[in-house]
Formats: sequence, C-alpha cells, structure tokens
Amino acid sequence: MTTLTIENHLSAGYLDAALRADALGGLTSVPKRLRPAWFYDARGSELFEEITRLPEYYPTRAEREILVAHAGDIAAAAGAQTLVELGSGSSEKTRLLLGAMRSEGTLSRYVPVDVSESALMSAAHALRADYPELAVHAVIADFGAHLSELPRMGRRMVAFLGSTIGNLVPDERAAFLLDLYGTLSPGDALLLGTDLVKDPAVLVAAYDDAAGVTAEFNVNVLRVLNRELGADFDPAAFAHHALWDAGNEWMEMRLRSLRGQSVRLPAVDLVAHFAEGEEIRTEISAKFRPERVRDELAASGFDLRHWWTDRAGRFGLSLSFRR
Repeated sequence: MTTLTIENHLSAGYLDAALRADALGGLTSVPKRLRPAWFYDARGSELFEEITRLPEYYPTRAEREILVAHAGDIAAAAGAQTLVELGSGSSEKTRLLLGAMRSEGTLSRYVPVDVSESALMSAAHALRADYPELAVHAVIADFGAHLSELPRMGRRMVAFLGSTIGNLVPDERAAFLLDLYGTLSPGDALLLGTDLVKDPAVLVAAYDDAAGVTAEFNVNVLRVLNRELGADFDPAAFAHHALWDAGNEWMEMRLRSLRGQSVRLPAVDLVAHFAEGEEIRTEISAKFRPERVRDELAASGFDLRHWWTDRAGRFGLSLSFRR
C-alpha cells in the first residue's frame, strides 16, 4: 500500500498569528486589504469548489484541458521521479500528472504541500487505492515561507497550478520565484499555471458570476474574521465588487461597505472604521501574457522550455528548468 510520511513545519499557533498580523496590518492600511489565503476555511473551500463548476469560471476547465492533452508530454520532458505540488488542496488535477509519470516509468514519490493538514490527509488517503506503489511525503507548510524545507528526493518537478501565482503582486512573485529557484537542484523543473490576458468582460464574469457564488465566497472571509478574531462584521453590510485593472493587468475582488460603520476585532485590539463606499481589497489575480511569463521566470534564473495553452488560448502551462 501507499506509504505515507507527514512533515509539519507549522509551529503551534502559526496560522492564528499570521491571521492576526494580516488583519491588523491590512485593516489599518490605506486602502484596506486582506490576503486571499483566509478565504479557505471549510465553507470557503466548499464555495470555491462550487465556483470551479460555474459556467463563467473557465480557469479550472482550461487548465484541466491542457493537462488532459499534454500530461504525457510534461512527464516525458521533466523526467522527474518526485512530483511536488504547492498548495495541493485535494490534488485532483495532479492525478493526471501522476498517471503520466507512472506511464513514463519515472514516478516514485508525491510531495503535496499545503497549510491544511486535513486537506493533505484527505488527498493522501484518496491516492492509496489508485497508486499502491506511491510514496506520499505530505508537508504541512506555508509555501510562501518554507520553500527551503521542500524534501530533496531525486529529480523533482514542482507543480504550482491554478494560476495561484497571480495572487502575488510583481515584487512578491519575483521573491517567490527566486526563493523557489534557490531551493531546487540543477535539472529540477517548475510546472507553472498562468491565467492569460483576455476580454475584460470574460474576466469580470469569472469573478462575478450570475448565481452569486463568488460574492458569497468573498463575503465569507468576514465570517472567518468573526469566528477566529471575535470580530463583529455584519456580512450583509458589505457588497462584493469585482473589477479589471487594465494598468496592472489583474482582476481585483473587493468588499464594499454599504454604510458608515465601525467593526471591533478584540483579538487584535482594533476598531476598524469604514466610510460608506470604502472597500477592502481581498484578492488580486494577475493575468499574464506569454512574454511576461518568460521574462519573469528568466529574471529568477529559470529556463522556460515548453509552453502549452488550451484550444481557446485562455490559460497557459509552462515547464521551466533550474539551470
């Protein structure tokens, strides 16, 4: 049966301290902001899974289309024995890569990396029946802080899918890619998912669906703050707002205060004041052009050798190597 190793790099209280720091820093900044990491409590994760099935939300389907068509090409080009997945969650799309690597005859180990122990355990146990020969080395970690702790076992391919890298502003992306490059060995590969620039109407619809699921997902972060920090946000007093920033070429999600109000957050000794119409930025999602992907990877030392898109050219997967 599948062997399972669990490695935990999160100290007791790590996530609680991170949430407190983000809430205090973000809600006292101008403009106010929160990191999208806090969307994903149990309810938020359920809502996001629902979002991925919406007709307006193309990224998940587009990325899966590429993997269905090219997982074999990716496995052959990478030649990796170990698949490392950052922010693995349920690891569903990763099965396409695992299957291709097994067919290629190279697969020996899967390293899912996530802050959620429950998500890692669920994914690991789901793989047991289908991959009895697979060694799973689950790493409970914040990939933004613990890249240097990635297990060094054989030739590796790091998968960073879903265009999660788009949640980082350019300086953060550059720092992340440099850190990742530094922890890889020559010949290791990076499989990177990037959502591409397209018609703004298509982009806005993907983040503001007609059924209101994304709006509920966005507002749910206030319930997370209420539960974890003893805050007294009234979710009904905030409205979801999605917009395309053409200058930065990214989507933003915001929560707009519908009235002047003050919100108490006892756990961080803060009273946050909101004017009517004032917004909290809860997410950016950068959209990329192929040349920008290549340039940002090259600036960090990566050699981009392969590029695939879905048939409609909505999403890109790149395979780059540590020189």
